[in-house]
Amino acid sequence: MKLLVCNIGIIFILFFVTGSYSGAEEHGRAYFEKTGDVIWDIKAEEKVIALTFDDGPHSVYTPQILDVLAKYNAKATFFVIGEHAKKFPHLISREKIEGHEIANHTYTHSYSNQDKLEEELRKTDEVIYNITGAYPLFYRPIGGEYNERIVNTAVQQGFRVIMWSWHQDTQDWKRPGVNKIVSKVLSGARPGDIVLFHDAGGDRSQTVEALQDILPALKKEGYTFVTVSELLQRTGIEVFN
Repeated sequence: MKLLVCNIGIIFILFFVTGSYSGAEEHGRAYFEKTGDVIWDIKAEEKVIALTFDDGPHSVYTPQILDVLAKYNAKATFFVIGEHAKKFPHLISREKIEGHEIANHTYTHSYSNQDKLEEELRKTDEVIYNITGAYPLFYRPIGGEYNERIVNTAVQQGFRVIMWSWHQDTQDWKRPGVNKIVSKVLSGARPGDIVLFHDAGGDRSQTVEALQDILPALKKEGYTFVTVSELLQRTGIEVFN
């Protein structure tokens, strides 16, 4: 009986994530980019890059990352987990005060169906609003998993879905080594990139150290580090509430 219940639960989650248990065809990146509902990266003539951080805030690593960003006058977008934001409101306030952007990454970093996702987004929205006085514009799906249900649920709640440049996934959560994180970003850097880092979810000391090499190197090449909102605005993409 326990095995049967477990299998039913897996089927239900698969239905939500893939569209149906039978494997019905889902739209891919090209379709969602055309709708404008999902952004991976953009074509930009200016040397602008959006640094993004998932899963925070964290009491140790988020302040360290903010210190490095401040040193190089770099702005970033933090996709925060609601329960973490509620636990460390002073860090959300600091991000806001220092000119960074705060976005929604669910409340508990989990969901199993549409109603649960709606609740996760709503709860995180309220936490962010209560701290900053503003609702977030963007949502990033957990693990980059997306389909029509996930995207439509987010859009109906007023979000644009922000992914990341496929060539700029640092995979820092794996702790691959500082040099690999640095090389990943610098070797593929191009205008309009959205770079994926994490400021929580484990030991992020490698991320902190890597940023101290990445930021001055890209700055020397003429890059400016902007929030996702500014990245879109600079290239003529409307940012909406």
